[in-house]
Amino acid sequence: MTADKRDTEWKLVEQCLHGDQSAFELLYKMLSPKMYSVSLRYTHNDHDAQDVLQEAFIRIYKNLGQFKFNGSFEGWCRRIVSNTAIEALRKKGRIKESSTEVLPDLPVDPKSFEKLKYEDLMKLVRSLPDGYRSVFNLYVIDGYSHKEIGEMLGVTESTSKTQLYKARLALQKKVLNLG
Repeated sequence: MTADKRDTEWKLVEQCLHGDQSAFELLYKMLSPKMYSVSLRYTHNDHDAQDVLQEAFIRIYKNLGQFKFNGSFEGWCRRIVSNTAIEALRKKGRIKESSTEVLPDLPVDPKSFEKLKYEDLMKLVRSLPDGYRSVFNLYVIDGYSHKEIGEMLGVTESTSKTQLYKARLALQKKVLNLG
């Protein structure tokens, strides 16, 4: 992120904190496309992604005072969107504790994924079961540790590892079936 972009975001946040509604509208217009794609990574369809996005921006607005101005505002918002999506899945009972079996390392052939476009890969990720998709997103895309994922999802660290293994295996099978 450039310093100019960060400064623009921070200035808009400060304006919001002083009651400027139009500043929040600008933040929404700037960030909603990216945050929608985050939301869509966790959900199965556009309708659910829109619901998560709306709830997340309500939370962003209500919690603006908690932003510390020491990092990326976009990153701060991304975390709220991810947490909102996970909470929505949990409320629907779609994230559950699973087997804690120890699984061997998965020999993933990176070349399997080289020919895929980003949009195609995201469609494959969205087709995963909720638990697999959530762990995959949190670990691979958002960079959380298995311990953090376990705490966020209310599962064990071992379950997080198992879900990631199964997600990677399922994705690899889907990619191989495409070719």
